Parts: sequence; C-alpha cells; structure tokens
Amino acid sequence: MDQFKEAPNNPFDAPVPGQGMTDKPGNYPWEHPPQYTDTEEATEFVWDKLTQPQFAEQVIGMLDAGIPVEAIGRIIVFSGFTEGKWTPDVGFMLAETVVKMVATIGFTAGVKKFRISMQDLTNNREMKAILNIRDKNRELEKAGKSLGKDVKDMPEQKGLMAAPQPQEEEII
Repeated sequence: MDQFKEAPNNPFDAPVPGQGMTDKPGNYPWEHPPQYTDTEEATEFVWDKLTQPQFAEQVIGMLDAGIPVEAIGRIIVFSGFTEGKWTPDVGFMLAETVVKMVATIGFTAGVKKFRISMQDLTNNREMKAILNIRDKNRELEKAGKSLGKDVKDMPEQKGLMAAPQPQEEEII
C-alpha cells in the first residue's frame, strides 16, 4: 500500500531536552569559526547571492506577496549566522545594508507596493476595533461623570481568578 507513507519531516524526531549539554562541541556550523569576519566581505557575499536569478526571483515574489523588506533582511542575516557565514555581531552590522539591498532589488524589479517595516503589518480591521474600544471607554467615562460618579472611584476590576469582592447585600 503506497498511499500510507511516512511524512518526510517527523515532528517527534527532535533532540531530547538537555541533549546540547552532552553533545560534542562543534556539531553545528555556528560553533566553528565564521567564514566571514569582515563586514565588507560578508556584504559582497550577500549581494552576490541576492543578484543570482533564482534568489532575486524569490525575493521579488516575497515582496510582491506583501512580506516586508525588514523581514526578508532578518531572515537572510539569521540564516547566514546559522550556516556559519558570520557571527551575530557581524550579522547585526550587516542588517541595515541587507535591508537596503532587498529594497533595491524590489525597486529595480518594479514591484509596485511593498512594505518596508514589519510595523506595516497592522490589520485595518484590528486597528478599527482598538479605536472602537477606546471610544467606548470614553463614552463610559462620560456616562459615569453624568451620573455623578467618577470612573476612578469605581471598584478596580481584577482578573478572572482574583478573589471575589465583598458585595453589598440586597434588601428585598
């Protein structure tokens, strides 16, 4: 029966917690000396990779799909570290340049609209809901003041698991 094959990626095939403490050092690329220690050399390496047709097409596709330039730049810098290309501090110094490289590729490819920052990911519907809550709070404050009660004088609301507040008994 060929239709029941094991998945290529088994989620349970992961290291046991603490295994890193017992493994031999040097099993991972970032545990070895980096390939690039000079930021200029690392910048040239990234630019050479980004200008290869297959990588440029992927970057253009991601920008066209709405993935921010900053996110693509972060992925490039982090993957360079995990592959042992550079250290985290060199990656940090590369970050701004890599983001500019990705934006340049987007501009030269003619991508109409692309996001620069990851801050641009806000959803309009969510922003409207937040503004709506703020407006409702203002309305409640006005209503409380018109009743002669200040909202600050009202009992403090606590979380769901907080101890219950003593309530006044009703006389029937």
